[in-house]
Amino acid sequence: MPLSTAFTRFLSIRHPIAVAPMGGCTGGALAAAVSNAGGLGLVGGGRGDREWLRRELSLVDDRTAEPWGVGLLTWAVDSEIVSLALEYEPTALMLSFGDPGPFAEQVRDAGAKLIVQVTTLDEAARAVEVGADVIVAQGTEAGGHGGRRGTLPFVPAVVDLVSPTPVLAAGGIADGRGLAAALVLGAAGALVGTRFQASHEALVPPHVVQALLDGRGADTERSRVLDLARGAGWPEEYTARVLRNRFLENWRDREDELRHDEAAKRAYREAAARDDLEVISVWAGEALDLITETAPADELVAALAAEAEHALDFARNG
Repeated sequence: MPLSTAFTRFLSIRHPIAVAPMGGCTGGALAAAVSNAGGLGLVGGGRGDREWLRRELSLVDDRTAEPWGVGLLTWAVDSEIVSLALEYEPTALMLSFGDPGPFAEQVRDAGAKLIVQVTTLDEAARAVEVGADVIVAQGTEAGGHGGRRGTLPFVPAVVDLVSPTPVLAAGGIADGRGLAAALVLGAAGALVGTRFQASHEALVPPHVVQALLDGRGADTERSRVLDLARGAGWPEEYTARVLRNRFLENWRDREDELRHDEAAKRAYREAAARDDLEVISVWAGEALDLITETAPADELVAALAAEAEHALDFARNG
């Protein structure tokens, strides 16, 4: 029997699973596959590249009649980008990393549900203040950008603070055991990222997928080095968890020096243009140990749900 939670009932979906809107990775095909499998597909709109958004939002809209959504980086977009995303009538729009207040009313007026991702309790309180319908509590184990709170203690703290708003747990969740743990912590579901990077539908180059399959959680670390090298402009409070590489190791603890070394940044850009794994950012969470093969997204959703049901049954009955 499918797991019924406040999240699944609120959005009329079958499984308490959402794919993280990973910028440039979670395109329309992946989001549609997750939605069609009974989860919530969220297109990774990132900074709001208009051409990319139009293409991928048209794709998801064409491929599914189930609820779906789109995620944007709050600090990097403006109301015009939000309006563009809302033109495609997503069920939900997710805002991450920054104050969601300036866009909250715009999202609600369009009839979309507002999902807000948070990395601190202060951010969670602000999400409630602006009327978030769902809150994602992201732990530091997550791949890509995030904060410094561990998922295990952070999720129940957010649940207690924002109740009765449904909470999704994120960070270090790659199988059904992680989903089951999130539910036990009081979350209404899980937002899963890195596991879906190794799905057939993800917009991830084959050599990067192989690096993820070969990597382990201990091979990842949070840093600002690669953001500084590529001039990404991310707010300083959000570091990025990536697979460790030679460039990161060379510049670890030398961020101030790198900030002013134009020759080093130029060399970085030249190597990145060749897609050199020794310099590029390969976003990866600490659950990497659990990811050993690629699979279609619908199979991943089904496996996550079934494994979670089994884990919860085992916890009850031994």
